[in-house]
Amino acid sequence: MKKSVVTLIFLLTQLTVFGQNKLLKDVDNDGIMDTVYVDSTKYTIVCKLSTKNYNPILSKPIDILNLMSGVIETKNGFEFFNDWMRAGYKNQFRYNTKTKKIQLIGMSRYEFGNAISDGSGESSVNLLTADYIGNWNYYDTDKDELIKIPTIKTKMKFNLINLEDFGEEIYFGYAKSCTELFHKHKKIKMNKR
Repeated sequence: MKKSVVTLIFLLTQLTVFGQNKLLKDVDNDGIMDTVYVDSTKYTIVCKLSTKNYNPILSKPIDILNLMSGVIETKNGFEFFNDWMRAGYKNQFRYNTKTKKIQLIGMSRYEFGNAISDGSGESSVNLLTADYIGNWNYYDTDKDELIKIPTIKTKMKFNLINLEDFGEEIYFGYAKSCTELFHKHKKIKMNKR
């Protein structure tokens, strides 16, 4: 294949991935299609609901938006994902029929850790039940091997978060709480050796 054709295909793929894909789905359950997408110029998640006359509902700006970000359909709503080279996260949203707003109901994240996979793993939190599950690993320099920390199951509570309240500070707060749990359980595991 010619270099120019390969370059064109690559550029088109990047444009499609970076905030250009629009999800058409009945998010507000009124039988009429709604639209959800990532606005790559304003760095926001945009949702246009038929029940709101398609007036845009915007998240807060997400300054660290990568080429590998976008929205996909879920059974009851949609998911915003943002992936980097060695880490990423997903945020699940669903229409709340009582509040008539798009509510964040779940978050998950993964990390490959550093070059020796120290700090690698994944976690998720259900914001409706506050259930947190984390599966993390650390590198034991004495044994020269990757050690799995027993699955962390605990409660992690968040206030009600709607789409217009969602920004990267929500994710980074979640990541900070995950890191604290990782270090706490790593210490417990190391003390049992």
